Amino acid sequence: MIDFAINYRSAVDKITSERGSELRAFELSDAEWEIMGQLRDVLKVLKDATLYFSRSTPNLATVIPAMDHIDRVLSTQSLTTSFNPAIRASLMLAKRTLNRYYSATDWSDVYRIAMVLHPQFKLDYFKRMKWPQNWIDTALDITRSTYQENY
Repeated sequence: MIDFAINYRSAVDKITSERGSELRAFELSDAEWEIMGQLRDVLKVLKDATLYFSRSTPNLATVIPAMDHIDRVLSTQSLTTSFNPAIRASLMLAKRTLNRYYSATDWSDVYRIAMVLHPQFKLDYFKRMKWPQNWIDTALDITRSTYQENY
């Protein structure tokens, strides 16, 4: 919807600027249009993730790497001084929310098991991302013990 509004800004401006229109209260200033553009840019990573996980074949093993990617993007963008302070503050809130969801992956062993068993990730992903060695060992132990208990 933001993309649509930005792409059709001239039409939106024309409709909301008409004197007799009840839409005049919704007229945006240039600064507000700028903020909307920044918001569109920062929301792109979340839109991409939503579309990715809405595919017909989502993959449990990609949840943690996707969250890591989103975290990197949000961290980088939150330091971008050209962004409006409100956008930067919202990025910090988004990062805090993401961290809450990331912590929730600890409540279920399946995320770590899926990554350890995934041919692309295995333990290498955890090492590349510089996870503490005891976390890597725990992921391996969980995978082994789950296998031994069930097979």
